[in-house]
Amino acid sequence: MTGERGPGAPFEDVVDGMRREGLLEPPPSGAVGEEVHEGTGRVQLTFTPANRSVRVPPGVSVFDAASWNGIAIDSTCGGHGTCRKCLVRLTAGSAPVTRHDRRTFSEDQIGDGWRLACLVKATHDLGLEVPPLVTRPKASTVGVGRQVILRPGVQKRYVELTEPTLADQRTDLVRLRDAIEDLTLNPDLHALRRLPNVLRQSDFKVTAVVVDEVLIDIEPGDTTGRRHAIAFDLGTTTVVATLLDLETGTPVAVASMLNKQQPFGGDVITRISATMMDPEALGRLTELAHQTLAELAHEVCDEGGVAPEEVYEVALAGNATMTALLLGVDPEPIGVAPFIQVSADWPVLLATDLGLAVHPRARATIFPALGAYVGGDIVAGMLASGLDRDKRVRLFIDVGTNCEIALSDGERIVTTAAPAGPAFEGGAIRCGMRAADGAIEVIKLDASAEDDDAAVTLGVIGDVEPRGLCGSGLVDAVSELVRVGLLDASGRFVPEEDAARDVPRLATRLTTVGAGERVFILYRATPDTPASESVYLSQRDVRELQFAKAAISTGWTLMLEELGVEPRDVQQVLLAGSFGSYLSPASAVRIGLVPKLPVLRIVSAGNVAGEGAKMVLLSARERAGADALLEEVRYVELSDRPDFNDRFVDQLAFPV
Repeated sequence: MTGERGPGAPFEDVVDGMRREGLLEPPPSGAVGEEVHEGTGRVQLTFTPANRSVRVPPGVSVFDAASWNGIAIDSTCGGHGTCRKCLVRLTAGSAPVTRHDRRTFSEDQIGDGWRLACLVKATHDLGLEVPPLVTRPKASTVGVGRQVILRPGVQKRYVELTEPTLADQRTDLVRLRDAIEDLTLNPDLHALRRLPNVLRQSDFKVTAVVVDEVLIDIEPGDTTGRRHAIAFDLGTTTVVATLLDLETGTPVAVASMLNKQQPFGGDVITRISATMMDPEALGRLTELAHQTLAELAHEVCDEGGVAPEEVYEVALAGNATMTALLLGVDPEPIGVAPFIQVSADWPVLLATDLGLAVHPRARATIFPALGAYVGGDIVAGMLASGLDRDKRVRLFIDVGTNCEIALSDGERIVTTAAPAGPAFEGGAIRCGMRAADGAIEVIKLDASAEDDDAAVTLGVIGDVEPRGLCGSGLVDAVSELVRVGLLDASGRFVPEEDAARDVPRLATRLTTVGAGERVFILYRATPDTPASESVYLSQRDVRELQFAKAAISTGWTLMLEELGVEPRDVQQVLLAGSFGSYLSPASAVRIGLVPKLPVLRIVSAGNVAGEGAKMVLLSARERAGADALLEEVRYVELSDRPDFNDRFVDQLAFPV
């Protein structure tokens, strides 16, 4: 009958379309085809080592099926088939081999069942092995900060009240107010509900808990020595929590973990896209952000021996997109021109609004943002580094997927954002990975070494066998290859004959993989290990780094011009964020990531966003200082400049 389709046709259309696009290889002649699901019911997927079996609609990708059911599979592109990180191994059933699989795995690995999860369609029951996801990448938990006067918003007062009589019929609240004359007590309903019972059960000997003049609780007895707060740095990749003792102003415990939103993509644009394509994605992203904060809060309280109900305030610094997703605000206007936030600042919230199981009336302070891509984390970093209090010319660079830049000449501050891409997080890099055990983070090349093995020195996180290359190792690798002459100023590997003549000890590591792409071998497990199974730097990897560093250097170059400052006039460069903490200043200068300055002027600032979050918890005055930065700092939109593309192209080359 004309126009009728069989029940398997929808999936066959998908497969045919993928083959036409070159994503799937045609089946061998005479091969028996895979069993195709009839399009109804559910497909069962069994994941190990999680030991989870889930049933999903036929035709969805394994990556999506895992994400929907809380099974984390590594990815930086959000399941779009571009990052090649979502590795799984088929333990039962089979799946077609795609072009991307061929580029990612060796023939032996493909034969063992390795596939990219985002390209495996659930058309029949499958068993899948998922490599363990690094949930705690190496992260900077402290950073450059300033000393502050300890005056937190959380105050406690212990009082012993006289009991009411017929001659003294003051209300319980008035009786408490009269005993605490140095604080204004504006009770919330929770405190009023507890007040009569707690007073009488504790013989009118109680502690009043006040946050910013709001009476949030009455506690029996004297608890003045126990008041705590948690500072969060909500990063796109890594989230850091610090538990503070507000009595002494000292950290009690620190913890970090991978942002649970990671399956939706490694950068803010991918996560914004997810909310635009799926109406349920926003709720899921918000839930995952809450879970991340809740787990970290539980961990630091447990480590510090602090009851969660003794945490009365939290502060959070995150970029504009992460903040919007945390609060359940649609981020789409941030992701499309003209890049508009719903608000630059936020009202004081309750910690329970963020999914935190701390004191039920604990307050939550969210840092304000300067622009759609210069968010509260940068405001917190500027506050911590005192960028508005120093007369020196200082350049602040938070290096990451989205690179934020601020420049102060001692009188004025300008800031902007540059789209660096995922290279610094290991995304889009052939052997790239996050900064975790097995990641190469330091590389030194010695062209005059006595033997080939001594010509390359590697620093590996965890002192284990190298598994990949993280961001700082990527910068080191390119910097060293430029220094020894194996990469020219354009970023291209030099011809083999030139390499053999000029650096023979290192020239043997130049080879090709796949369809003839040139690579430099950084680590081979054995002398016989194929190049494709080694840890290497490819020509495409170099290009990815060039694009990232060109975007950043274009950003700070234009900021210098905005204030009429020459690069040589910069007296200090602050490299902020987890990546900036481990970046070699010499390597950053050599590839042009920062101005060409003496390395002593380049400072690893560490987790300054987290430091800023701590400061507003320790001092109410610093919180006012963060709000004041909104008026003092001028945001410059780079995408609106007609000369940006030309300037970007000019910055692609490596300095000679």
